[in-house]
Amino acid sequence: MTDTKTITMHTQQYNKYTSTQHATWFLLFNRQMGAVKQYAYKGFAEGISNLGFSNQSIPNFDSINHRLFPLTGWRIYAVPGLIENQYFFEQMHEKKFGATTWIRKPEQVDYLEEPDMFHDVFGHIPLLADTAIAEYLFSIAGIANRYINNEEVIEAIARLYWYTIEFGLVRENGKLKIYGAGILSSIAETEFCFSNKAVLKAFDAEEIINTPYIKDSFQQQYYVLQSFADLEKGIVKLEKYLRNKFAGSLSENIRIPDSGELKLNS
Repeated sequence: MTDTKTITMHTQQYNKYTSTQHATWFLLFNRQMGAVKQYAYKGFAEGISNLGFSNQSIPNFDSINHRLFPLTGWRIYAVPGLIENQYFFEQMHEKKFGATTWIRKPEQVDYLEEPDMFHDVFGHIPLLADTAIAEYLFSIAGIANRYINNEEVIEAIARLYWYTIEFGLVRENGKLKIYGAGILSSIAETEFCFSNKAVLKAFDAEEIINTPYIKDSFQQQYYVLQSFADLEKGIVKLEKYLRNKFAGSLSENIRIPDSGELKLNS
């Protein structure tokens, strides 16, 4: 997600990556691909393939955009680190997703406090090649932009984002699979969410909106989609929540789209 740092112009500067940094990508990529083959939903591996990711080198953002834009109309752009919510959602509503360009040090491969490029690029970008998830992100960004100065609304949207895009699970052919980037980019979280210690709950957007999330440990609960059609239902429930919460206090210039206007592919 994002923090409150102001964004400045940033580029990847691909030629400055060292052999050690490429080797770190190699290690992380190979380790996570083993988990992806076993635990990730099928669209994730397809995204990695369609975007041309490999273990040989850190992906080049220009090359990613050359492949990603024809698939879903999205692009990625470079950011130095965490960015403010307003800019994050404004860019997402233009179908642009910010990704950090720095990669963790070799001694940090098992734990990192702040998301690095492996999390952003390996975990998130293949999701943007999936039409259903790309449209879901576009929809929540649109709602966020209408309420960008309302901290309570932004927090509700952040929670929905967190428990879906970052740490979401889905049933696929009767089997539990991962689609959340925070799990897909972490071998430890992957193992934990499939352990008997993990608490799995049926996806419930209203409950999620009222459930704070944690950043510094494994999740206390994971919400499971029955299919990606549940994401559209989540948008509808978010709309209903906002209408009920702020009835009579909305600006005449702010309009939340009717559920019939939102079309996500399942």
